[in-house]
Amino acid sequence: MTVTTAATHQLGAERLRATRRMLDAAFDGEFADEDWDHALGGIHAWIEDEHGIAAHGSVIMRRVLHNGRSHRVGYVEGVGVRADRRRQGLAGLVMAELERVIDGAYAFGALSASDEGAALYRARGWETWKGRIEALSPEGILHLPEEEGSTFLRSAAGRPLPDPAVALVFDWRDGDVL
Repeated sequence: MTVTTAATHQLGAERLRATRRMLDAAFDGEFADEDWDHALGGIHAWIEDEHGIAAHGSVIMRRVLHNGRSHRVGYVEGVGVRADRRRQGLAGLVMAELERVIDGAYAFGALSASDEGAALYRARGWETWKGRIEALSPEGILHLPEEEGSTFLRSAAGRPLPDPAVALVFDWRDGDVL
């Protein structure tokens, strides 16, 4: 399988539409417009076969405050595999490319995993964040306890991960903040 990578602007309208359709189906109609918006603007990795987009993921830049610093973080979005191609290693191939991008461009990687997806990330060395999760909302800093336990981090190129004794404060966005 060949994994292709490109920035959002390089995908073109038809490939973007095909990717959105695949993600809508992969998430059983639970992939909202805000989820799609979150997956845009960074680097995409995808696999195509004779039936179209078989797997996809993207990594976008987010700002995360931690211990008095603002970090550039590679945030993974829109990872999905078409139903007929699941359990064939495609998500792992896509993630390998996204991790390569994170290693080359960011302080660390982050993502929010569903219960179904968590095993993939753990197997790839992503670690469950054991600290507090917050977001810098329009009303100020907001605690997000529902995100604790489902947020994963990955060291970029061997750099140390943040100290879990200090909260991660993510930038605000519409829809699911994480």
